[in-house]
Amino acid sequence: FEEATFIEPLACVLRGQRLARLQPGHSVLIIGSGVAGLLHVQLARTLGASRVVATDIIDYRLEAAQRFGADATIHAKQDLPARLRQVNDGRLADLVIVCTGATSAVNQALPSVERGGTILFFAPTNPGVTIPLSINELFWRNDITLTTSYAGSRADHQTALELIRVGTVPVRQMITHRLGLAETGSGFQLVADAQNSIKVIIEPQK
Repeated sequence: FEEATFIEPLACVLRGQRLARLQPGHSVLIIGSGVAGLLHVQLARTLGASRVVATDIIDYRLEAAQRFGADATIHAKQDLPARLRQVNDGRLADLVIVCTGATSAVNQALPSVERGGTILFFAPTNPGVTIPLSINELFWRNDITLTTSYAGSRADHQTALELIRVGTVPVRQMITHRLGLAETGSGFQLVADAQNSIKVIIEPQK
């Protein structure tokens, strides 16, 4: 039951990385290290990424990203492109995955992708949010691909189930809180606070 709660989110991650055309040897930057971000870290590592770098504004989640396979972590308040070059042999990322809807994260992603690379927007922004884009700089000079992904196909769900079953993506360790039904409100608060928690599950039988 516990591990099954990850099937749907992992299926979404599978579809996202497939649409973004992640290839072995690619460097990957993941902006936002919540549940989705950490699943992206693990799957990118499984699919052969040469280097996986994760960011967040919360130290607890940066530590979690390292535990789950990130080669390096960067606090989101730092100069992201500059720090990325420092930990990635002077290069930006072949694939940038944005796992938060914060406008600041979107603005960090744009200058952090390598020429010919891809930015995958994996989280929605608030309605009405817009950002300025330099068409010439982004597309014509640097050949950047922007794409999005939502949900997962039936095949993605089947693959996610198998990856979890054989332990390729060890999701159980991501569960930080197991609460009874009466504590559901506290569980939502933990998730909303986004501090010292990753995956919070409710066990009705408790």
